[in-house]
Parts: sequence; structure tokens; C-alpha cells
Amino acid sequence: MEARKNILIINDMPGYGKVAMAAMLPILSNYGHSVYNLPTALVSNTLDYGTFTILDTTDYMVKAIEAWKALNFQFDCITTGFLASAEQVGIIRKFIDSQKKEGLLVMTDPIMGDDGKLYNGVTEETVENMRHLIGVADVIVPNLTEAEMLTGLQVGKEDLTEGQTREIVDALLAYGPRSVVITSGIASESGEHVVWGYDHGRAEYFMIPYRFIRVHFPGTGDMFSAILVGELLEGKPLQPAVKRAMDMLERLIFLERDELEKNKGIRIERFLSVLRE
Repeated sequence: MEARKNILIINDMPGYGKVAMAAMLPILSNYGHSVYNLPTALVSNTLDYGTFTILDTTDYMVKAIEAWKALNFQFDCITTGFLASAEQVGIIRKFIDSQKKEGLLVMTDPIMGDDGKLYNGVTEETVENMRHLIGVADVIVPNLTEAEMLTGLQVGKEDLTEGQTREIVDALLAYGPRSVVITSGIASESGEHVVWGYDHGRAEYFMIPYRFIRVHFPGTGDMFSAILVGELLEGKPLQPAVKRAMDMLERLIFLERDELEKNKGIRIERFLSVLRE
């Protein structure tokens, strides 16, 4: 059993719904770690409802980091998600640099879009800034849309050949991250839904198929990221950690599939015991 860690989640905090920080905090706490947070924005509810309001917390982030530096707070893992402004990229990069030490795990989910298009308010400037942020990460976990937007390759395609996938992964690695996990896609050769990636620890590319369940819940990417971080901090190599996160997410979606109000996401607190089986 690995020693318990201090984890910092940098992501938005929803008032209603189990996405972003609200999805990740219970999962990582359930692993037994001390979990802290730096909200990039306060969001009234999941965006799937169509009506929402967002408060940019950039000014708060700057002041919070100043206070933490004065108090010499240290973290063993930093995971980043949704960013509300281009300015936040520089703030987070600088903070990660100040925390650099042996064994620090940095994971970045470059949240910008899905289903072949960028989210409302995400601009080319956002994409360019995210290219700088992924450069300081040990592991990045873009979905296929984000991977394509970051690299400018195969934009809008859902199914890729092995060669096309490797080209995208290599282009992502060129920005500086050590390992890449593309969390969604279809392998052209087999028609299977798969996760693609590159494992720095084993110096090899990988592709892991999964069962696609035709149900949409917001926040599943955040839950995948949280489980992946939890498994990596337990000492698992990347590929087994990815497989565990995929299997657990499939099970969570299956357990919650009949819930009528899917816009609020998976009620993760109900299923925390499942994650430790």
C-alpha cells in the first residue's frame, strides 16, 4: 500500500450536479488521500440543463496561491480540468513549477470540447494556451475531439486507423507530456470503441477496447480522471490503471443507467463501495 498523498484538484465547482470537482473529490477521498481544491470557476449547475451561470475565479486563484506559498503547502499530485480563462493557464503552469519535486504526479484533462466541436466560449486562443499547459503534465487525458483540436489532425473524425491514431499521439507528445491517454474513439480496423495512448513507463503505444453503453451522463470524464489518478497513486503502471478506470466507469454507467434525471450526472456517493471492490 502506497503512502497517502496530498492531492490538489484544479477544476470548476458545480453547485448542482456531479461533474468536475464535485465528481472527483469523493472518488479521490475514497482512496484515502487528503484532497484539496482550487476552483477555476463556480458553475451553477451542469451545462446539460441549458441554463446556467459561471463565475470566473481567476482573482481568487491568484490570492489563494499566494497564501499557500506563504504557508508552504506542498502537494504530491496536481490534476487540472476546466479553465475559465487564458490567464489561468499561466497561473497554473507557474504554480506547478513551484511544486516540482521528485515523485510529483501532474495530470491534465484539457477540457475544451466533445462530439467533434469546441464548447461554447472555447476559442483558438484557449486551444493554444492548453497546448502550453499539457507540456508540464506527466499524463494527459483528452477525449478524441480535444486530441484532434490540439493537434489539428483528423479534426471531426470519430474512427481512426492505427496509423492515424499514432500520428495524433505523437503530435501530442511533441508538446511535452510524458504519457497520453485518448479517452474515446473508434478503431477503424475493428469498429470497436477504444481508448488509445502512449505509456512512457513502458515506452509503448496501446489500445484498449471497451463496451459502449448508449447512455449519456455529464461528468464521466472527470470520474475517469479521478479513478486513473487514484490507481496511479496506488503504484499501478499506466495501462492497468487505465483499464481499471475504464472498467469502473462502465460499471458506474451501467448501475445508474435507469436514473431519469441524467443531466445531474452519476450520483457517485451511492457507488463509492463499488470502486474499492
